[in-house]
Amino acid sequence: MDNKPWLKNYDKGVPATLQPYLQQTIVDVMRETVSQRPDHMMLYFKGTKLSYGQLDQLSDQFANALIAMGVKKGDRVALVMPNIPQFVVAEFGAWKAGAIAACINPLYTEYEMEHALNECGAETAVVMTLFYDKVKRVQAKTKVKRVIAANIREYLPFIVRLLFTLVKEKKDGHRIVLQQGDFWFQDLLKQYKGSGRPKVTISPSDNAIILFTGGTTGLSKAAVGSHEALVISGKQIFAWFQNILKEYNEIFLTALPLFHVFANAGVQMAVLASRGSMVLVPNARDIPDVMKTIEKTKATFFPSVPTMFNAMLNHPLVTEGKVDLRSIKLCISGASALLQDTKESFERLTGSRIVEGYALTESMMAICCTPVEGKYKLGSIGMPVPDVFVRIADVEDDNKTLPLGEGHVGELVLRAPQLMLGYWQRPEATAEMLKNGELFTGDLGYMDEDGYLFIVDRKKDVVKVSGFQVWPREVEEVLAMHPKVMEVAVAGIPDPRTTEAVKAWIVLRPGVAATADEIQTFCKEKLTGYKVPRFVEFRSELPKSTVGKVLRRELVKEELEKSK
Repeated sequence: MDNKPWLKNYDKGVPATLQPYLQQTIVDVMRETVSQRPDHMMLYFKGTKLSYGQLDQLSDQFANALIAMGVKKGDRVALVMPNIPQFVVAEFGAWKAGAIAACINPLYTEYEMEHALNECGAETAVVMTLFYDKVKRVQAKTKVKRVIAANIREYLPFIVRLLFTLVKEKKDGHRIVLQQGDFWFQDLLKQYKGSGRPKVTISPSDNAIILFTGGTTGLSKAAVGSHEALVISGKQIFAWFQNILKEYNEIFLTALPLFHVFANAGVQMAVLASRGSMVLVPNARDIPDVMKTIEKTKATFFPSVPTMFNAMLNHPLVTEGKVDLRSIKLCISGASALLQDTKESFERLTGSRIVEGYALTESMMAICCTPVEGKYKLGSIGMPVPDVFVRIADVEDDNKTLPLGEGHVGELVLRAPQLMLGYWQRPEATAEMLKNGELFTGDLGYMDEDGYLFIVDRKKDVVKVSGFQVWPREVEEVLAMHPKVMEVAVAGIPDPRTTEAVKAWIVLRPGVAATADEIQTFCKEKLTGYKVPRFVEFRSELPKSTVGKVLRRELVKEELEKSK
C-alpha cells in the first residue's frame, strides 16, 4: 500500500482490485442480462422503451445487414449520430459483425468530418438524417462506400412522431431525399428480421471502438479501445459506486453525447455492468428537456459537467420551483473543475451527492474519482479507482517518480488494464502517449499523503510571464470565488513586454455588473502579481466542446486574429 496511499481511503466495501476479470466482450455482458431479464428496460427515448431483449434482436438484425453488405471483421463503421436509439442499435450491431464502432461528432464541420472519416478509414457510415447531406458532401473525399440514414422519428411514440412529421421534420432539416445506393436504417432492420445471431466470432481482445480525442493539440486523433477495455471500465465504475447504485435498479440520465468517452466508455458501460437503464437525451444543451426527462423517468444517476449543473441551477424551471429533480441520488461531474458553490447548491436541490471524476479519451475511462461517502477535498479529482494506478512523474525526467505533497508538481501518468491500444495507424503519436504500458496524460498535478490527486494544469497550457510559470487553472479557481463570476476561462496571450500575458474571459451571473479593475483587485488579494490577469474581457458566453468543456484554444485563436 506504500505506493498506493489511496487504498486506505476507499469507501467501505470498495475492493482494491477486481482481478481476475472475466474474459468477456460487451456483447457477452449484454446477453447475460438478456438471459436473466430479457424484458428489463435498456433504453428510454422520448417515451419509447426498448428492453435488453429487443436491443439484442435489433442489433442482431443490423449486424446481419452489415455482413450482407460486405462489412468484415475489423472494418470500421462510422456512427454519426447524437443520442438516439439507432446509435446504440448500430453500435451493438457493428460489434456483433466483428466491426469497430467509430463514434464521430455529428456537429463536426465538413472539414472535421472529412478528417475523422479518413482518420478511421470507415467504408460504412450510419448517419442521422439531419447530418446526411454533410456526410454526402464529403463522401467523395473519403473511403465511405455505404451510407445508412436513420431518422429520429423512427423511435418516437405515435403521437409525438405524428407531430414531429407534421411540424418539425421538414422545417428543422430532418427530411431528406435518399440518394441512389444509400439505405434506410429501418428498412435494413425489417429486411433482416428473424435472421438470428450473426455467425461471427468476437473475442475480448478484439478492437471494439474508436473515440476521437478533443483535438486540443491539433486535429483529432482516433483512439482505439478493445472489448475487454470497455467491459473493465464499466465494472470499475460500478464497483466504485456499489454502496449507492444497485443492480437492475438504476436509471442513468444520458445527456452527454455517446460519441464521447465520458458517455460511451463510462456511462453506457456502467449501465451494462449494473444491468441498469439508459435514458437518452439527444441535445444536452436543451436544459428544459434534460430536467423534464429526469422528472418524468425518475432518473437516479446523472453524469454531467459543471456548465450543465450551473445552467440548471440558474434556469427558471428551478428558480421558480417548477421541476422536481429529487429522484437523483448520485451525480458525477467531469470535463472541468466543479465550483464548491455549484456542488453544494445542486446537492441541496436534489438531495444527491456529486462526485468528481477525471479520465481521458486515451484512458478509456480508467478514472480517478472522489469517494461517495469518504472525505471530499476541494479542488481534488479524487483517487484512482480499483486497478488504476497513478504516479506523478518528474517533467524533466519521466522515469523519476516525485514524492507526495503539494510542492511536488509533475505529470500524471496512468497505468490500467483498459488503456487505449493506440491511435489508429499513428504509431509515432501512440509512442509519445504510451510508454512501457503507461499513459502520459499531459496534465500537471500532485498527489497528497492520502492519495488524493490535484490537477494544476495542462502541461502545454502553462503561461510563461517574464520567465515565471502561471497555471491557468489556479487563476480560474480564484476568479471562480468572486460572487459575480458564473464562468471563467484563463489563458496566455502574446505580449511583447513579458512574452505572454494572463488574460481572463468572464461570464457574469445574471443581473450583475463588474469592471476589469474590480476583478483584478480581487485577484491581487489572493495571487502573486504576475499571476493576476493583465487583461479581462466580459462575455455573454464561453466557447465550449460538446461535453461542456471550455475551449481555451478558441479564445486564444480569437485573440490572435484580433491582433493581426
